[in-house]
Amino acid sequence: MITIGLTTFSEHPSLIHEKRKVRLTEYSAHFPVVELDTPFYAIPKVEVITHWQQQVPNNFQFILKANRVMTMHDQGSEDPVDNQQRLVEFNNYKRAIAPLMATHQLKSILFQFPPYFSRQVATIEYLRRIHTLMAGYPIAVEFRNPSWYGKEITNDVAGYLHELGFSLVGVDEPHTTNMGVPFEPVVTNEDLYLLRFHGRNVKGWSEHSKDWRSQRTLYRYSQAELQEFAKTILALQEKTKEVCVIFNNNSGGDAADNALQLQKLLGISFDGLSPLQMDLF
Repeated sequence: MITIGLTTFSEHPSLIHEKRKVRLTEYSAHFPVVELDTPFYAIPKVEVITHWQQQVPNNFQFILKANRVMTMHDQGSEDPVDNQQRLVEFNNYKRAIAPLMATHQLKSILFQFPPYFSRQVATIEYLRRIHTLMAGYPIAVEFRNPSWYGKEITNDVAGYLHELGFSLVGVDEPHTTNMGVPFEPVVTNEDLYLLRFHGRNVKGWSEHSKDWRSQRTLYRYSQAELQEFAKTILALQEKTKEVCVIFNNNSGGDAADNALQLQKLLGISFDGLSPLQMDLF
């Protein structure tokens, strides 16, 4: 099975042909999954999550980013938390997402680690700690430090993640000697393989100005690039039950259009979507 979705649901006006925020009910008429990063910044209340559920079909699924404390982002701040507080946040997170677990609408929790989360004994042990704390939850891991990749390293890391039952996220992003990680799709979980497409804007990816967020994913994939992705996705489909593709190249609003292009190239359709809301006037 192949599924396709986008990061956030509100920032894709091309889906509705209007210049306004897209409603979740409208988004779910086009795609069966969405990735949300709001839990990274603050763990949502249960009421917020149940409100999301009320706006989508029963088979619609969510990929939620792990909270920043869970991914050790606090270690790069001036106010890092201690281990006890970290445990509290893990427990708070599990309580918040309980409604999604109950209805099988949680596709995965995305642990997107910071660039300074490099491969070393402490971080490898932390992955096992996550496995213990999140036993029974679907976990996907995205590394942003190149130390996790290399000819033999990738296979060793993949083997470890397979042992833990984690999905190693395949990432397409600007990759040079000094930044980014390579696109090395390796299946580590028989249930799910997650691909995240950030675009290939090298200049924007390395931008450090105050408006870096508006430049980082400013990129539109070409038809030829999407055709190459389609070949990779079809090959990956033979190794896992589901390949889920998430487009994050949305600084210029390109994610939705690229996602629909890829869907057409793959010749797939999605069942059980929300009904399209037709303009009657």
